[in-house]
Order: sequence, then structure tokens, then C-alpha cells
Amino acid sequence: MPRLAVKSIIGNPFTELSSVSSTNIYAMDKVQANLAAHGAAFFTWEQTAGKGQMGKSWFANKGENCLLSVVLDSSFLSINQQFALSVVVALAGYDCLSAYIIEELTIKWPNDLYWRDRKAAGILIENNLQGNKWAWAIAGIGINVNQTEFPDIAKKVVSIKQITGNTLDPMLIAKQFCGFLETRFNQLKNQGFDDLLTLFNERLYKKGQMVKLRKNNIVGDYLIKSVNPFGELVVEAGIENHFAHGSVEWIG
Repeated sequence: MPRLAVKSIIGNPFTELSSVSSTNIYAMDKVQANLAAHGAAFFTWEQTAGKGQMGKSWFANKGENCLLSVVLDSSFLSINQQFALSVVVALAGYDCLSAYIIEELTIKWPNDLYWRDRKAAGILIENNLQGNKWAWAIAGIGINVNQTEFPDIAKKVVSIKQITGNTLDPMLIAKQFCGFLETRFNQLKNQGFDDLLTLFNERLYKKGQMVKLRKNNIVGDYLIKSVNPFGELVVEAGIENHFAHGSVEWIG
């Protein structure tokens, strides 16, 4: 099915929804029906089946958080450049949260946003690959804004309100994120990936610190060094190791 030819800036049009199962699913359906193109943003006040990384659920109270998905034309990138788009979205999230959280904000590999040791926002990017072409992507972000109580299974989370004491407008934050994403997306498109990856690594969670990671049911101590252009976590434990996303689990 042909895609819409008209391209808008990110966040235009901006669609407000009262409730959906998942903004990513909703956005995908619109693109597949040729009803949304690059830049279309879908914000909801409630997700009944929010999606997180690695098949996990995303817990968010109705009306208290930023739940957003954006359609991105990724056709200028090759299939092996998927991590570049992940970096763009993570940096846009960092830029957005930095307007409210002044200190101790980091990006936890591959693209979660952390304050101290607690998750403030999560990102899920889902791609449409057509043969050897990367046609488009759906970038979903969930930002904990005003929620102050979370399920027991989500103990290591935090909201902007818990950090700052301020009650904010989640939809305003969603629109601000779209602006930051526009800037970072154009930076990738016009200037390339190198500077973006450098910024990503400057903000990397636990960089230069020892952490425990589990690989193949074996827990080891590793020094976090960086993330390489392929999206692999570069660590050291006597020798340098490169870990692909999903191959290791953070323990502490």
C-alpha cells in the first residue's frame, strides 16, 4: 500500500486520545492504513496494554503520564543503522526531561532514561522493514510525569513529580518532546551519527563504574565503558567484551 507523500514536522498532526490499548499499536495501524505519515504524533491519557522493551508491560495511571508514539520516516537509513534512530529518540527524551530534572539524569543502555538508579522514562521503537529497505519506524515513549505510586513489580521507577515536587501537564511535555525529537532527527539526517553517539556516551548510565551483569545465567562484574555504533554495550572484565541488546541482564 502506498505511503502518504506529504511530510510534516514531528508532532504535526498531533492527535489526543482518551484511551487506547497501546499508542504504538494505534500508530502502526494508522500508517498501515495510509492514514499517517512522518511526524504524526499520537498521545493518550490511558493505555490499557502499554508495551515496554523485551515484551514487558508499561504501568501508567490514567491521566498522570506522557504516553506518546511518533511516526518517523527512516527510509534514509539502512537496516543496519537502527541503533542510530534509537540514539536520536533517547537524546530527545533526555533533552525533554532535562528541562525539568536538572541533575543526575542519564541514559541507560539501550535507551531508558534514569534519574539516579530509577527509571523516569522508557522508549520502545518498532520498525517496518520491507525487504532490504527500512521504510518507517514508530517511536514510543512513556514518561512518568505526575504518578507517585507504582506497582510493587515496578519499584525502580520515578516520576518528575517525585523528583521536583511539581505537577505538570503530560500533554505539554509530549509536545515539547516532539520539538526535541525534530531537532535530533534533523541532526542525524543532516550531520550524521558521530556527534550524536558521542553525546549519548557522555550521558551513559554507570559509565566508568563497575556493575553486575548476568549472561547465560552467570553473574559477573563489568566496567561500563561505552556503547559502540552498532548498539553494543562495551564493557571490561579483564578483557573487553561487546554485548548486544538482550544478551545480558542488569543485576546492579
